[in-house]
Amino acid sequence: MLFVVLLYALFASVFTISKTGLEYAQPFFLIGTRMTLAGLLMISYQMIVHGKLPSFDLKRFWRIGLLALFNIYLTNAFEFWGLKYLTSFKTCFIYSLSPFLSALFSYFMLAEKMSIKKWLGLLIGFAGFLPILLSQTSHEEAAGQLFFFSWAELAVMMAAACSVYGWILLGQLVKEDGYSPFVANGLSMLIGGVVALAHSALTESWNPYPYTEFMPFFECAILLIIISNLICYNLYGWLLKRYSATFMSFAGFTTPLFTALFGWLYLGEVVTWPFYVSAVIVFFGLSMFYQEELKALTFAKQSAPAEA
Repeated sequence: MLFVVLLYALFASVFTISKTGLEYAQPFFLIGTRMTLAGLLMISYQMIVHGKLPSFDLKRFWRIGLLALFNIYLTNAFEFWGLKYLTSFKTCFIYSLSPFLSALFSYFMLAEKMSIKKWLGLLIGFAGFLPILLSQTSHEEAAGQLFFFSWAELAVMMAAACSVYGWILLGQLVKEDGYSPFVANGLSMLIGGVVALAHSALTESWNPYPYTEFMPFFECAILLIIISNLICYNLYGWLLKRYSATFMSFAGFTTPLFTALFGWLYLGEVVTWPFYVSAVIVFFGLSMFYQEELKALTFAKQSAPAEA
Protein backbone atom coordinates (compact mmCIF):
# COMPACT_ATOMS: atom_id res chain seq x y z
CA MET A 1 0.00 0.00 0.00
CA LEU A 2 2.93 2.31 0.71
CA PHE A 3 4.08 2.01 -2.90
CA VAL A 4 0.60 2.96 -4.16
CA VAL A 5 0.75 6.17 -2.12
CA LEU A 6 4.32 6.78 -3.33
CA LEU A 7 3.27 6.28 -6.97
CA TYR A 8 0.55 8.92 -6.87
CA ALA A 9 2.71 11.32 -4.86
CA LEU A 10 5.32 11.00 -7.62
CA PHE A 11 2.66 11.51 -10.30
CA ALA A 12 1.57 14.66 -8.43
CA SER A 13 5.13 15.99 -8.34
CA VAL A 14 5.19 15.88 -12.16
CA PHE A 15 2.68 18.76 -12.30
CA THR A 16 4.72 20.79 -9.80
CA ILE A 17 7.98 20.20 -11.69
CA SER A 18 6.33 20.93 -15.05
CA LYS A 19 4.92 24.21 -13.73
CA THR A 20 8.41 25.15 -12.55
CA GLY A 21 10.02 24.10 -15.84
CA LEU A 22 7.67 26.36 -17.81
CA GLU A 23 9.19 29.35 -16.01
CA TYR A 24 12.53 28.62 -17.70
CA ALA A 25 11.71 27.07 -21.10
CA GLN A 26 9.27 27.21 -24.00
CA PRO A 27 6.50 24.55 -23.62
CA PHE A 28 7.11 22.54 -26.80
CA PHE A 29 10.87 22.62 -26.29
CA LEU A 30 10.45 21.27 -22.75
CA ILE A 31 8.07 18.55 -23.98
CA GLY A 32 10.27 17.63 -26.93
CA THR A 33 13.51 17.50 -24.95
CA ARG A 34 12.02 15.38 -22.19
CA MET A 35 10.23 12.90 -24.47
CA THR A 36 13.04 12.54 -27.01
CA LEU A 37 15.64 11.83 -24.32
CA ALA A 38 13.31 9.41 -22.51
CA GLY A 39 12.49 7.61 -25.76
CA LEU A 40 16.16 7.30 -26.69
CA LEU A 41 17.00 5.87 -23.26
CA MET A 42 14.19 3.31 -23.41
CA ILE A 43 14.89 2.19 -26.99
CA SER A 44 18.65 2.00 -26.28
CA TYR A 45 17.94 -0.22 -23.26
CA GLN A 46 15.73 -2.46 -25.40
CA MET A 47 18.45 -2.78 -28.05
CA ILE A 48 21.21 -3.50 -25.49
CA VAL A 49 19.22 -6.10 -23.54
CA HIS A 50 17.28 -7.77 -26.38
CA GLY A 51 19.39 -6.84 -29.40
CA LYS A 52 16.45 -5.80 -31.57
CA LEU A 53 13.07 -4.09 -31.76
CA PRO A 54 9.79 -5.93 -32.52
CA SER A 55 8.91 -6.29 -36.19
CA PHE A 56 6.88 -3.58 -37.93
CA ASP A 57 4.10 -3.65 -40.46
CA LEU A 58 1.82 -0.86 -41.70
CA LYS A 59 -0.88 -1.53 -39.09
CA ARG A 60 1.57 -1.55 -36.17
CA PHE A 61 3.45 1.48 -37.43
CA TRP A 62 0.14 3.35 -37.80
CA ARG A 63 -0.81 2.53 -34.22
CA ILE A 64 2.62 3.59 -32.91
CA GLY A 65 2.23 6.85 -34.82
CA LEU A 66 -1.25 7.44 -33.37
CA LEU A 67 0.06 6.63 -29.88
CA ALA A 68 2.85 9.19 -30.35
CA LEU A 69 0.37 11.76 -31.65
CA PHE A 70 -2.29 11.39 -28.96
CA ASN A 71 -0.53 10.06 -25.85
CA ILE A 72 2.68 12.09 -26.18
CA TYR A 73 2.39 15.08 -28.50
CA LEU A 74 -1.24 16.25 -28.14
CA THR A 75 -1.64 15.23 -24.49
CA ASN A 76 1.44 17.16 -23.40
CA ALA A 77 0.85 20.08 -25.78
CA PHE A 78 -2.65 20.70 -24.40
CA GLU A 79 -1.54 20.06 -20.81
CA PHE A 80 1.49 22.36 -20.86
CA TRP A 81 -0.38 25.16 -22.61
CA GLY A 82 -3.13 24.98 -20.00
CA LEU A 83 -0.59 24.71 -17.19
CA LYS A 84 0.82 28.11 -18.19
CA TYR A 85 -2.43 29.71 -17.00
CA LEU A 86 -3.77 27.27 -14.39
CA THR A 87 -2.49 26.28 -10.98
CA SER A 88 -0.76 22.91 -10.84
CA PHE A 89 -3.48 21.41 -8.61
CA LYS A 90 -6.34 22.60 -10.87
CA THR A 91 -4.58 21.13 -13.90
CA CYS A 92 -4.15 17.83 -12.09
CA PHE A 93 -7.74 17.88 -10.84
CA ILE A 94 -9.10 18.31 -14.37
CA TYR A 95 -7.00 15.27 -15.30
CA SER A 96 -9.19 13.36 -12.83
CA LEU A 97 -11.77 13.38 -15.63
CA SER A 98 -9.79 10.46 -17.08
CA PRO A 99 -11.73 7.59 -15.40
CA PHE A 100 -15.04 9.12 -16.51
CA LEU A 101 -13.79 9.75 -20.04
CA SER A 102 -12.35 6.25 -20.18
CA ALA A 103 -15.77 4.81 -19.28
CA LEU A 104 -17.43 6.85 -22.04
CA PHE A 105 -14.76 5.83 -24.59
CA SER A 106 -15.24 2.18 -23.62
CA TYR A 107 -19.02 2.51 -23.93
CA PHE A 108 -19.01 4.14 -27.36
CA MET A 109 -15.87 2.61 -28.91
CA LEU A 110 -15.62 -0.82 -27.26
CA ALA A 111 -19.36 -1.44 -26.70
CA GLU A 112 -18.92 -2.06 -22.97
CA LYS A 113 -22.15 -2.11 -20.96
CA MET A 114 -22.99 0.53 -18.32
CA SER A 115 -25.41 0.02 -15.44
CA ILE A 116 -27.77 2.76 -14.26
CA LYS A 117 -25.67 3.20 -11.10
CA LYS A 118 -22.55 3.68 -13.21
CA TRP A 119 -24.29 6.33 -15.30
CA LEU A 120 -25.43 8.06 -12.12
CA GLY A 121 -21.87 7.96 -10.75
CA LEU A 122 -20.60 9.48 -13.99
CA LEU A 123 -23.18 12.29 -13.90
CA ILE A 124 -22.37 13.11 -10.27
CA GLY A 125 -18.66 13.01 -11.06
CA PHE A 126 -19.03 15.37 -14.01
CA ALA A 127 -21.18 17.72 -11.92
CA GLY A 128 -18.46 17.71 -9.26
CA PHE A 129 -16.04 19.41 -11.62
CA LEU A 130 -18.25 22.48 -12.03
CA PRO A 131 -17.30 24.34 -8.81
CA ILE A 132 -13.57 24.31 -9.58
CA LEU A 133 -14.07 24.91 -13.32
CA LEU A 134 -16.26 27.96 -12.69
CA SER A 135 -13.75 29.38 -10.21
CA GLN A 136 -11.15 31.25 -12.29
CA THR A 137 -8.19 33.46 -11.52
CA SER A 138 -7.35 36.66 -13.42
CA HIS A 139 -4.32 34.92 -14.93
CA GLU A 140 -6.55 32.13 -16.19
CA GLU A 141 -9.07 34.59 -17.65
CA ALA A 142 -6.22 36.12 -19.68
CA ALA A 143 -6.20 32.93 -21.77
CA GLY A 144 -9.70 33.77 -23.02
CA GLN A 145 -13.02 32.01 -22.55
CA LEU A 146 -15.59 29.91 -24.38
CA PHE A 147 -18.95 30.20 -22.60
CA PHE A 148 -18.28 29.46 -18.90
CA PHE A 149 -14.90 27.79 -19.37
CA SER A 150 -11.47 29.26 -19.96
CA TRP A 151 -9.46 28.06 -22.94
CA ALA A 152 -6.84 26.80 -20.47
CA GLU A 153 -9.43 24.54 -18.78
CA LEU A 154 -10.65 23.27 -22.15
CA ALA A 155 -7.06 22.57 -23.19
CA VAL A 156 -6.46 20.36 -20.15
CA MET A 157 -9.79 18.59 -20.77
CA MET A 158 -8.53 17.83 -24.28
CA ALA A 159 -5.26 16.58 -22.78
CA ALA A 160 -7.20 14.16 -20.56
CA ALA A 161 -9.26 12.94 -23.54
CA CYS A 162 -6.15 12.43 -25.71
CA SER A 163 -4.45 10.59 -22.85
CA VAL A 164 -7.41 8.20 -22.42
CA TYR A 165 -7.48 7.46 -26.16
CA GLY A 166 -3.72 6.93 -25.99
CA TRP A 167 -4.15 4.26 -23.30
CA ILE A 168 -6.69 2.48 -25.53
CA LEU A 169 -4.16 2.50 -28.37
CA LEU A 170 -1.45 1.22 -26.02
CA GLY A 171 -3.76 -1.63 -24.97
CA GLN A 172 -4.28 -2.58 -28.61
CA LEU A 173 -0.53 -2.59 -29.26
CA VAL A 174 0.10 -4.80 -26.23
CA LYS A 175 -2.83 -7.23 -26.61
CA GLU A 176 -3.21 -7.46 -30.38
CA ASP A 177 0.27 -6.68 -31.73
CA GLY A 178 2.39 -8.28 -29.00
CA TYR A 179 4.39 -5.17 -28.06
CA SER A 180 5.58 -4.72 -24.49
CA PRO A 181 4.36 -1.48 -22.85
CA PHE A 182 8.02 -0.48 -22.41
CA VAL A 183 8.81 -0.68 -26.14
CA ALA A 184 5.53 0.88 -27.27
CA ASN A 185 5.97 3.79 -24.86
CA GLY A 186 9.64 4.21 -25.81
CA LEU A 187 8.89 4.40 -29.53
CA SER A 188 5.93 6.76 -29.05
CA MET A 189 7.96 9.04 -26.76
CA LEU A 190 10.78 9.24 -29.30
CA ILE A 191 8.47 10.02 -32.22
CA GLY A 192 6.25 12.40 -30.24
CA GLY A 193 9.29 14.14 -28.79
CA VAL A 194 10.84 14.76 -32.22
CA VAL A 195 7.51 16.17 -33.47
CA ALA A 196 7.34 18.50 -30.43
CA LEU A 197 10.91 19.70 -31.07
CA ALA A 198 10.04 20.40 -34.71
CA HIS A 199 6.96 22.33 -33.56
CA SER A 200 9.16 24.31 -31.16
CA ALA A 201 11.63 25.19 -33.91
CA LEU A 202 8.82 26.42 -36.17
CA THR A 203 6.69 28.37 -33.71
CA GLU A 204 8.59 29.20 -30.51
CA SER A 205 11.15 31.88 -29.88
CA TRP A 206 14.75 30.63 -30.24
CA ASN A 207 16.37 33.98 -29.57
CA PRO A 208 19.01 32.80 -29.04
CA TYR A 209 17.72 29.69 -27.20
CA PRO A 210 14.23 28.39 -26.29
CA TYR A 211 15.04 28.65 -22.58
CA THR A 212 15.87 31.53 -20.26
CA GLU A 213 18.14 29.63 -17.85
CA PHE A 214 19.73 26.36 -18.89
CA MET A 215 20.38 24.63 -15.52
CA PRO A 216 16.88 25.05 -14.01
CA PHE A 217 15.33 23.94 -17.33
CA PHE A 218 17.71 20.95 -17.59
CA GLU A 219 17.11 19.92 -13.97
CA CYS A 220 13.34 19.98 -14.50
CA ALA A 221 13.62 17.98 -17.74
CA ILE A 222 15.83 15.32 -16.09
CA LEU A 223 13.54 15.09 -13.06
CA LEU A 224 10.50 14.63 -15.34
CA ILE A 225 12.29 11.87 -17.27
CA ILE A 226 13.35 10.02 -14.11
CA ILE A 227 10.10 10.39 -12.18
CA SER A 228 7.44 10.19 -14.89
CA ASN A 229 8.94 8.33 -17.84
CA LEU A 230 11.14 5.83 -15.98
CA ILE A 231 9.83 5.34 -12.42
CA CYS A 232 6.06 5.94 -12.60
CA TYR A 233 5.34 3.97 -15.77
CA ASN A 234 7.25 0.94 -14.52
CA LEU A 235 6.05 1.20 -10.91
CA TYR A 236 2.44 1.36 -12.13
CA GLY A 237 2.95 -1.81 -14.17
CA TRP A 238 4.55 -3.56 -11.17
CA LEU A 239 1.69 -2.55 -8.87
CA LEU A 240 -0.93 -3.81 -11.36
CA LYS A 241 0.42 -7.31 -10.70
CA ARG A 242 -0.48 -6.89 -7.01
CA TYR A 243 -3.63 -4.74 -7.09
CA SER A 244 -6.63 -4.64 -9.40
CA ALA A 245 -6.84 -2.00 -12.13
CA THR A 246 -10.07 -0.81 -10.48
CA PHE A 247 -8.33 -0.18 -7.16
CA MET A 248 -5.40 1.55 -8.87
CA SER A 249 -7.72 3.85 -10.81
CA PHE A 250 -9.68 4.73 -7.69
CA ALA A 251 -6.50 5.35 -5.67
CA GLY A 252 -5.40 7.74 -8.41
CA PHE A 253 -7.83 10.31 -7.04
CA THR A 254 -5.24 11.07 -4.35
CA THR A 255 -3.03 12.67 -7.02
CA PRO A 256 -4.82 16.09 -7.05
CA LEU A 257 -4.60 16.16 -3.25
CA PHE A 258 -0.84 15.63 -3.36
CA THR A 259 -0.55 18.22 -6.15
CA ALA A 260 -2.45 20.78 -4.05
CA LEU A 261 -0.05 20.11 -1.16
CA PHE A 262 3.06 20.41 -3.37
CA GLY A 263 1.68 23.51 -5.12
CA TRP A 264 1.10 25.16 -1.76
CA LEU A 265 4.52 24.17 -0.40
CA TYR A 266 6.76 24.83 -3.42
CA LEU A 267 4.85 27.20 -5.73
CA GLY A 268 2.96 29.32 -3.22
CA GLU A 269 -0.38 28.39 -4.80
CA VAL A 270 -3.52 29.13 -2.75
CA VAL A 271 -5.94 26.21 -2.57
CA THR A 272 -9.46 27.72 -2.62
CA TRP A 273 -12.75 26.25 -1.33
CA PRO A 274 -14.11 25.21 -4.79
CA PHE A 275 -11.28 22.66 -4.95
CA TYR A 276 -12.47 20.96 -1.77
CA VAL A 277 -16.15 21.08 -2.82
CA SER A 278 -15.32 19.54 -6.19
CA ALA A 279 -13.10 16.92 -4.55
CA VAL A 280 -15.90 15.73 -2.25
CA ILE A 281 -18.52 15.53 -5.04
CA VAL A 282 -16.19 13.81 -7.53
CA PHE A 283 -15.07 11.34 -4.85
CA PHE A 284 -18.73 10.45 -4.23
CA GLY A 285 -19.32 9.94 -7.96
CA LEU A 286 -16.19 7.81 -8.30
CA SER A 287 -17.24 5.71 -5.30
CA MET A 288 -20.58 4.91 -6.90
CA PHE A 289 -18.94 4.09 -10.22
CA TYR A 290 -16.26 1.81 -8.76
CA GLN A 291 -18.70 0.01 -6.46
CA GLU A 292 -20.37 -1.21 -9.65
CA GLU A 293 -16.97 -2.11 -11.11
CA LEU A 294 -16.18 -4.24 -8.06
CA LYS A 295 -19.59 -5.94 -8.23
CA ALA A 296 -19.03 -6.77 -11.90
CA LEU A 297 -15.56 -8.19 -11.19
CA THR A 298 -16.87 -10.29 -8.28
CA PHE A 299 -19.74 -11.64 -10.39
CA ALA A 300 -17.35 -12.48 -13.25
CA LYS A 301 -15.05 -14.42 -10.89
CA GLN A 302 -17.96 -16.33 -9.35
CA SER A 303 -19.39 -17.14 -12.79
CA ALA A 304 -16.09 -18.34 -14.21
CA PRO A 305 -15.87 -22.17 -14.52
CA ALA A 306 -13.51 -23.82 -12.05
CA GLU A 307 -10.31 -25.29 -13.43
CA ALA A 308 -10.14 -29.05 -13.56
